[in-house]
Amino acid sequence: SDIHLGTYGCHAKELLQYLKSVKPKTLVLNGDIIDIWQFKKRYWPANHMLVVKHILGWVAKGVKVIYITGNHDEMLRKFAGFKMGSLRIENKYVLEIDGERVWLFHGDVFDVTMQHAKWLTRFGSVGYDLLILLNRAVNHASKRLGHGPISISKRIKNSVKTAVKFINAFESTVAEIGIRNGYNYVICGHIHHPEIKEIIQDGASIQYMNSGDWIENLSALECHQGKWQLYFYDEQHYNQFEA
Repeated sequence: SDIHLGTYGCHAKELLQYLKSVKPKTLVLNGDIIDIWQFKKRYWPANHMLVVKHILGWVAKGVKVIYITGNHDEMLRKFAGFKMGSLRIENKYVLEIDGERVWLFHGDVFDVTMQHAKWLTRFGSVGYDLLILLNRAVNHASKRLGHGPISISKRIKNSVKTAVKFINAFESTVAEIGIRNGYNYVICGHIHHPEIKEIIQDGASIQYMNSGDWIENLSALECHQGKWQLYFYDEQHYNQFEA
């Protein structure tokens, strides 16, 4: 989720390396894949197009690809139910895995600012993109000095109590509705906070998962033989193949 193709913060090169390293039977794109909010004709690097081509290549080979719409690509929501070969567009989706029900949706429906102050969210997205540009400049300097990368935006979010409270409230709300509807798992994106944890409410439990993003965390959720785990991009892993 939250790839944000078409923005300066998108790590398309790293994402492409990851996509080339896996052979999925089903790929779920859980919202904010192409950032239509901030799309600019003058900024669409080759790596961003290569990500799209790679995914469409899987579609051509019959790999099931489910595109779940998010708030940054909400223009696609009117096409919910559209199918073309093994590609389908949905606003939410339920996967059946080993007899258990996995509820997938982007998560912006539970964001109060999205519902009541969309202009503020759009304004924040522009500021976030500028912060990512600043972060890249800082990391470029840090790398030249022999230090590792840092995420300014992530540090800011982790240090602001209201942001932490928002994440906790988001997870709790999603879990409550998932439990109420009898799902075993609920998977979201939107808040750029990768997580796998069990949430217990009123004696009932659900496995809450968030796939994170490809702006700050460079993360994804993988399910293999019924077991879920978080993947985090590791540059060193791919460098050994390029050497």
